[in-house]
Amino acid sequence: MKLFKNKILIEYFEDKLAAAGLIVFLILAIFAIAPSLFSYQNPYDLMQLYLENSFQAPNANFWLGTDEQGRDIFSAIMYGLRVSLYVGFASTILSVIIGFTLGLISGYYGGWIDTIIMRIADIQLSFPAILIALIIMALWGAGVGKIIIAITIVNWVYYARTARGVVLSEKEKDYAQSAKALGMSNFSIIFKEIMPNTTAPIIVIATVRIAVAIILEATLSFLGLGVPITEPSLGSLISNGYQVLFSGYWWTSVFPGIVLMILIISINLIGDRTRDIMNPRLKR
Repeated sequence: MKLFKNKILIEYFEDKLAAAGLIVFLILAIFAIAPSLFSYQNPYDLMQLYLENSFQAPNANFWLGTDEQGRDIFSAIMYGLRVSLYVGFASTILSVIIGFTLGLISGYYGGWIDTIIMRIADIQLSFPAILIALIIMALWGAGVGKIIIAITIVNWVYYARTARGVVLSEKEKDYAQSAKALGMSNFSIIFKEIMPNTTAPIIVIATVRIAVAIILEATLSFLGLGVPITEPSLGSLISNGYQVLFSGYWWTSVFPGIVLMILIISINLIGDRTRDIMNPRLKR
């Protein structure tokens, strides 16, 4: 197992772009995990805000400038990263659990169970993801937990359809048929025999969909339907800055936007390399 992990790591760093993406992502993740260690202030602690510092352009004291409340933009980005990554990973994990499980059950049992699950998935996929998320958030209101649930509802179908497709092939193979002939329960066959052989495509999709979840959260927050103002994300920072963007205070929106772009690119580079490693036929 250790040799296998080392081999994967070596293969990963053979791609310089993927290695750079991983390094950048880890740096941003460290900032997000412990923003207080790197930030000038807690930008959402009213005791640390001074209105005389409002709308200062980038300078030696405030590297990325300040907003209308005197918040240090660099510090706000660190705290915004924490919420954005938390929403992205939490919603992806929930989506994988729900979608993967339903896909396994649908593909293995078939029949009316498969029909119901897949028709629900088809109906959902016929609508734009952002539209579904907007409707859910408009009904529920803003909140980190609510947006995680909304993104989970949007994303589970991708894992369900992928898992179902793999299971349809795997359940006909000799090892699955042998397990069935030996009298193993359906639960054991699905989750002990078939599931380990279907995880590779799920991992690849999950790596890429993390970026999609972060973008979706940023979009909702930009529209005012995402996280509340007391729990900033990169999307809400961009939205706040956009209101004064054309008044000359460009840094309040541009810098959070650049960080969001770098974060998404780094995750996509990681996802592309993960896909290549999991499927050697796709290696360039």
